[in-house]
Amino acid sequence: MAETALLDQARELLPAMVDAVEALVTVESPSEDVDACRAVVQEAIGIFEGWLPEPARIEEHEGRPVWRWGVAQPRVLLLGHLDTVWPMGTLERLSFTNDGERITGPGCFDMKAGVVQGWAAMAMLGLTEADGIGMLLTTDEEIGSHCSRALLAEASALAEAVLVLEPSVDGALKTSRKGTSWYELAFTGRAAHAGLDPDKGINALLAASRLALDASAWADATEGTTVTPTLMSAGTTANTVPAHASMTVDVRAWTAAEQQRVDDAFRAWQPGYGAGMEIGGGIDRPALEPASSADLFEQARAAAEALGLPTLEGRAVGGASDGNITAAAGHPTLDGLGAVGDGAHADHEWVSVPAMAERAALLAKLLQS
Repeated sequence: MAETALLDQARELLPAMVDAVEALVTVESPSEDVDACRAVVQEAIGIFEGWLPEPARIEEHEGRPVWRWGVAQPRVLLLGHLDTVWPMGTLERLSFTNDGERITGPGCFDMKAGVVQGWAAMAMLGLTEADGIGMLLTTDEEIGSHCSRALLAEASALAEAVLVLEPSVDGALKTSRKGTSWYELAFTGRAAHAGLDPDKGINALLAASRLALDASAWADATEGTTVTPTLMSAGTTANTVPAHASMTVDVRAWTAAEQQRVDDAFRAWQPGYGAGMEIGGGIDRPALEPASSADLFEQARAAAEALGLPTLEGRAVGGASDGNITAAAGHPTLDGLGAVGDGAHADHEWVSVPAMAERAALLAKLLQS
């Protein structure tokens, strides 16, 4: 299909794309509410009818609903999610709007518009299962994709390319992402009266505080590794030596080696003060390193040039996605092919309406390459 024809076709589909985004956004789907996620997946099945002759399907994996189209193990996997960070009732204060230039509403940018752009690209090409392209939309991405891990591995097992429909960064694609690690630490001490005999206690709060300070020092600004204690709780009363304490720590790193270095440090650390410690969590999503996306990014740049679109830029970002998982498994992965806009997880979340057509055409052209 000629490049100008792809753009023209995408622009003709734009009203239907906007309607589809509105339908998805107005079905609220916080990750923690499985029933709400089932509702949005069902809505997505209904919206997709008519976009392609072969219907999509709903599957359940580890108690979570997912939306799927195409063969189970495609040559090219389009990847996204339908869950959002927004709690039920958010639409009452952040309603869907469309002024022709911008769409707003909870989850529009991250990432329901990207899902619709993927549908449009598939429809423009008239795909069938015989083309070897598949699409998977999960419902637990925003809470770590723990129920979807096995499914992601299965779906991408034969993939020569994974194209992730997460939102762009100021229009730039995401060519690398930091890996994420999460640690949940539980400290055990011994209670005692803080006034009468504090020396008979073992202060779990002091042990947790020491780890917070030590772990912060494991960050490496040169490597871009961050180690951030984020939550801490301890104690029962103001005059009792704390017998228990808990802490969570967020770790981000550009390489798997850095994630492993920090993980080793956590597991070698000793609490002292006579306290005990249990470690939960660990390396969650591995880093999406630049080599995983390099070839696909060059193909995307060539596709944009062929369409007469502005030169594509790549960007390294701190947040993780399911693309981290497929890249770590050895599958070439390019992220950020979804909406152009801003405000992921923020009240000012918005999507560029004209750019939806451009990015749908870009994805269609990339699928042809």
